[in-house]
Amino acid sequence: MRVRILYKTILKLHCGLPQELKILGTNYVREEFKRHKKCNIQETKVFMKEWTNYAITLAEQLGLRGPQTGSPLGVNLSKNDLEKFKDDQICQLYELLEAAKSDKN
Repeated sequence: MRVRILYKTILKLHCGLPQELKILGTNYVREEFKRHKKCNIQETKVFMKEWTNYAITLAEQLGLRGPQTGSPLGVNLSKNDLEKFKDDQICQLYELLEAAKSDKN
């Protein structure tokens, strides 16, 4: 139930993104939630924590408490963050980067 609420919240937040980011982000979220549908309890805790943080950060960046509270979109990943990623996650991140670059051209 909480997973579904988080999923719907993120999709609603994506409505506030520029069109190209909305499409890219929404597709990515759908795939990630599908991919993790049957993960174990420990993975579920990490998954929920990270996606909840994403939703909170996105809400802050979109300025949902008023336009004056918004900030630039995106967050830089530290070297420490990247070292925690699995190989397949690094590949996904790179594919996302390439997709974002191709949408700009």
